[in-house]
Amino acid sequence: MISCPCGCLPSLSRRGFFATALAASAFPAAAFAADPAPAADPGLIDDIVTANHILYDQGVVDGFGHVSARHDKDPNRYLLSRSMAPALVTAGDIMEFDLDSNAIDARGRTPYLERFIHGEIYKVRPDVMAIVHSHSPAVLPFADTYVKLLPMNHIAGFLGAGPPVFEIRAGAGAATDMLVRSNAIGKALATTLGSSQVALMRGHGSVAAAQSVKHVVFRAIYTEVNARTEIQALSIGKPTFLNDKEAAAAMKTNDGLVERPWALWKQRVASK
Repeated sequence: MISCPCGCLPSLSRRGFFATALAASAFPAAAFAADPAPAADPGLIDDIVTANHILYDQGVVDGFGHVSARHDKDPNRYLLSRSMAPALVTAGDIMEFDLDSNAIDARGRTPYLERFIHGEIYKVRPDVMAIVHSHSPAVLPFADTYVKLLPMNHIAGFLGAGPPVFEIRAGAGAATDMLVRSNAIGKALATTLGSSQVALMRGHGSVAAAQSVKHVVFRAIYTEVNARTEIQALSIGKPTFLNDKEAAAAMKTNDGLVERPWALWKQRVASK
């Protein structure tokens, strides 16, 4: 039998001692799941599921893209689906993560490679309660050409003076696969986002942030709508955009009206 040197553990057989030591060295403390927080509000989980379906229905996401929400019981955790097509997400697919984007209780489920987008933004933006990452097609030209995406009308007032553009080469070099697959790249993206509501991602897509799931769905959808409208306007002439004061006033008004389109979008996906 082998005793613990400090006498704090019961004696172990030689085989048991080395098995215990091997397990401790193979699985550092960080690898073990943390204690779960109190269960998230079922209504919040339902909103995340519905948001995935709405964003697919509205053409913002397809087989790729994701939406998360900060945990309503623990601000240092967030909720995000396992890696799958957004249109197929159910309540059982929603996973819990800490802000380093470690899964709390994976149970064999595979997380999104780019979950670090969410954790790093939640770290630096306590006002953000929900995030959408997408590759919506009309937005991509603005990310890649550096033509400024500006609010065409009051609905897109949240775009303000125009979203910043994240250049992954600046933070991760010129040989990446363009994915935000680490905390370091996620932190660089969060820095680019700053206090803005939307950031574009060169060669990739965009990210939207907001104070609720309903608000972030509104912003993700109308970022895509605004991009289509601006492309159309640029084809016939020089657009007149909202100025900063108009954009701020419009955003304040629209933030109180998101329930109206949400109810419509939710009914539409529920009927399919």
